[in-house]
Amino acid sequence: MLSLGSCCIPSIFPGEVFMTLATKAIYKLLLSYYVKVSKVSVEDMLYDEQDILRSMDKIEVIDFHQTLEVNGIRFWCYTAGHVLGAAMFMVDIAGVRGLYTGDYSRKEDRLLRAAEIPQFTPDIFIIESTYGVQLHQPRNVGEKHFTDVIHSTISQGGCVLIPAFALGRTQELVLILDEYWSNHPELHNIPIYYASPLAKRCMVFYPTYINSMNERIRNQFANSNPFDFKHISPLKSIENFNDVVPSVVMASLSGLQSGLSRQLFEIWCSDKKKMHVLYLVGGWLKIPLKLVKLSAVYW
Repeated sequence: MLSLGSCCIPSIFPGEVFMTLATKAIYKLLLSYYVKVSKVSVEDMLYDEQDILRSMDKIEVIDFHQTLEVNGIRFWCYTAGHVLGAAMFMVDIAGVRGLYTGDYSRKEDRLLRAAEIPQFTPDIFIIESTYGVQLHQPRNVGEKHFTDVIHSTISQGGCVLIPAFALGRTQELVLILDEYWSNHPELHNIPIYYASPLAKRCMVFYPTYINSMNERIRNQFANSNPFDFKHISPLKSIENFNDVVPSVVMASLSGLQSGLSRQLFEIWCSDKKKMHVLYLVGGWLKIPLKLVKLSAVYW
């Protein structure tokens, strides 16, 4: 029940780490990617590939609602929404119950079920609270705002850059855009790319764990693969990018600190003849904006 990174940091931790099956599959990919792209010296690395491999032996898989007991401590988990495999853990120690969760979502999204409400009221509640004092707009309103801004921008000959997390947010956005493009034939000649090798690799987990998805996506999957996109293509690197106008690109990193999103941002911002729209969906922007129009939506 440790965080993804903490169970592979070199240590003498003698215990076990419990996570859902989907989380275990994603865990190795995400941490290995960190090792691959990290720019710190070998001495300053929190862990290396060998640490990750050794940590796999400590992992035990737990199913949602399955109760386990270790040294007299009972625990079970509930669906948390947010990202594939995410879980909220209820821990019972001598009859005192504590609910622990990181990010969660009480709204069903395009992919996942909403976070469950436990049948037991916890005595202690430890919770992630990034948006703890904010009210989010309804999902359909957020999606419409998202597609309206993109449609308006490309109708004026502009480009849209969407910095997005490789896991979770990108998969949801490509579903929204592929559906929107299918319903608007006038957009079929406008290319959409998702420029994240990690996002492409994460994409395979969604059909694999389709039973973890919500009813809508499971029903769709029964007839056709919703992840077989008709209007969206992966983009491996900036060297493979055909910079046509207008176009839409989703890229990591989400905060534009580095990576392909930062590279493309700098290229587009250097050309004042283009209309640039940076569309930030969640996250925090790490650089000043001078040459672009910024629109933000949270849902």
